[in-house]
Amino acid sequence: MHTDTERGNSKIKYILSGEGAGTIFVINDKTGDIHAMKKLDREEKAEYTLTAQAVDRDTNKPLEPPSEFIIKVQDINDNAPEFVNGPYYASVPEMASVGTSVTKVTATDADDPVYGNSAKLVYSILEGQPYFSIEPHTAIIRTALSNMDREAREEYFVVIQAKDMGGHMGGLSGTTTVTITLTDVNDNPPKFTQSLYHFSVPEDIALGEPIGRVKANDRDIGENARSSYDIIDGDRMDIFEIITEPQTQEGIIRLKKPLDFETKKSYTMKVEAANVHIDPRFISREPFKDTATVKIVVEDADEPPIFSSPSYLLEVHENAAVNSVIGPSTSNLPKHQKSPLMFSIDRHTDLERQFNINAEDGKITLANALDRETDVWHNISVIATETRNHSQISRVPVAIQVLDVNDNAPEFASDYEAFLCENGKTGQVIQTVSAIDKDDPRNGHFFFYNLAPEMVNNTDFTIKNNEDNSVSILARHRGFSRQTQELYLLPIVISDTGNPPMSSTSTLTIRVCGCSSDGVVQSCNVEAYVLPIGLSMGALIAILACIILLLVIVVLFVTLRRHKNEPLIIKDDDDVRENIIRYDDEGGGEEDTEAFDIATLQNPDGINGFLPRKDIKPDLQFMPRQAQAPNGVDVDEFINVRLHEADNDPTAPPYDSIQIYGYEGRGSVAGSLSSLESSSSDSDQNFDYLSDWGPCFKRLGELYSVGESDKET
Repeated sequence: MHTDTERGNSKIKYILSGEGAGTIFVINDKTGDIHAMKKLDREEKAEYTLTAQAVDRDTNKPLEPPSEFIIKVQDINDNAPEFVNGPYYASVPEMASVGTSVTKVTATDADDPVYGNSAKLVYSILEGQPYFSIEPHTAIIRTALSNMDREAREEYFVVIQAKDMGGHMGGLSGTTTVTITLTDVNDNPPKFTQSLYHFSVPEDIALGEPIGRVKANDRDIGENARSSYDIIDGDRMDIFEIITEPQTQEGIIRLKKPLDFETKKSYTMKVEAANVHIDPRFISREPFKDTATVKIVVEDADEPPIFSSPSYLLEVHENAAVNSVIGPSTSNLPKHQKSPLMFSIDRHTDLERQFNINAEDGKITLANALDRETDVWHNISVIATETRNHSQISRVPVAIQVLDVNDNAPEFASDYEAFLCENGKTGQVIQTVSAIDKDDPRNGHFFFYNLAPEMVNNTDFTIKNNEDNSVSILARHRGFSRQTQELYLLPIVISDTGNPPMSSTSTLTIRVCGCSSDGVVQSCNVEAYVLPIGLSMGALIAILACIILLLVIVVLFVTLRRHKNEPLIIKDDDDVRENIIRYDDEGGGEEDTEAFDIATLQNPDGINGFLPRKDIKPDLQFMPRQAQAPNGVDVDEFINVRLHEADNDPTAPPYDSIQIYGYEGRGSVAGSLSSLESSSSDSDQNFDYLSDWGPCFKRLGELYSVGESDKET
């Protein structure tokens, strides 16, 4: 580096700054020469940007502005080509034509590709000829032979070389390996291992059971080795079939129809094996199929009975008589049956013993009456057993269908309950009802609806047919009231179209309810009718709960105060447990008129009028009972009679009640219990009347002390 201001000035000093200054590059501060102090690698860094400046050696003041320059590292061929993705694996179909592309390899060279030939690569094959070739500049590997056979050799190992300097002497090189596998194509037909197969089979072999296996080998693999088998010729080809076993690629010969040793003892057929997937390139070379002969010998066996049908379907009406024959016989067996047969029903399939079967001819009869609405189908199993060899048994399923008979009347589809608004309109639809019928007619159900005869002329409701097996209930007028009548019962007669027709009467319950202006039901209770307007049910319940709580508090308060004031010992006057009224005073003559009401004692000849209960309303009203006792009847007997009447009176409640006995004893010589007339009575009058009434009061005390159950007396 030199400055234009030098001109023999020895005070100029050169300084260097920038990338690598002072380490990789240094400058002679007197001459301005720049030297590289380390070995440079273009592949590591290709160029450096530096700044040089001339300054006064004494003052270090710049003599001119700094100058920027770039040092570029020139490339040399010091890197060999590399295959960074190696080793490679590729495949190509066998029998591929010459020049078929297999794969492409790529090598990289770290040298400068734009300077010289250091990075100019040329590819070649070191190993793998004459089977494969490679294009020198594109590195595409191609097939070099057309008859490479996978069945002869499946895998090839190829070595590829990449050389720089355009392949000239002195260049560097690198290698990689390519493993090439030939993929299979269907170029081989299947071949049977033998031309004739022999099989023996007993005549009682089950349908679908394998009789024998044949195998055609194929040198191909995978899908190309798959073969299908067919029977192409032979006698009675419809008796046998052949299928392909997917895993082993074997042909399995199976029985399609029953064998009979007495009819035919051997069969000969020809089977063919053919490839499923055929490559059209090789069809002209050879056929992709092979054939073999199969001979099957039938062996005699003691076979069980064979029914003429694998299953039977019988029909019977549900009103069929017991012991009637159901359907055709199940005993149609081959004519050459060697032994007589005995028929029976497997009772595990007929637990209710609904059917019987004739042991000789196999005719099924009805043992019990059938009901289609309970069971539509009965599936039983009929057993045929050889009488000479009970081990030879055959079974056949028999399905018995019970046919419908119109033996059920239609009825409401559900438990309908209709609601009628008090503010409803005339002709308003109250409820739509439909019917169901347990029977199953062939043409479907069709019902007729009519009001019961006693309701035809009613003025409240009518019905309308909707033409869809349903009817609508209409109100004939408006102005229904819950207080007048809150419940209506509307009987409807429903008839079907069966033969004979069946009918029944179903009753629809209609409740009169209070509704809003838009017809929404709000309440159907009569009690709710008198509720104050503006109070909801929740508010009324809350008020009632508060009242009950207040009453409970008051009762507890009163009870606690009474317990606090009561003495520990109950006085006799306060003991009312037996409901006995005691008069603990002595007759005082005229003062007796103040002790009780004489009018309560009636004359024996009078009648005790019937006093109705005011605490309950009896369901049944009974005539008043005669309280008169005949002359000479003892009071004890009279009370027993009244007790018997009370026990058998249906209107008598089961709780305590009061019975008034307005009876004056005849046995007393006193005409009256009163002493009002004692001053004017005869001197021989007997005032000891209490001695005559003593047994009566004693008996009353016994009755009241019997127990709670007799207090009603």
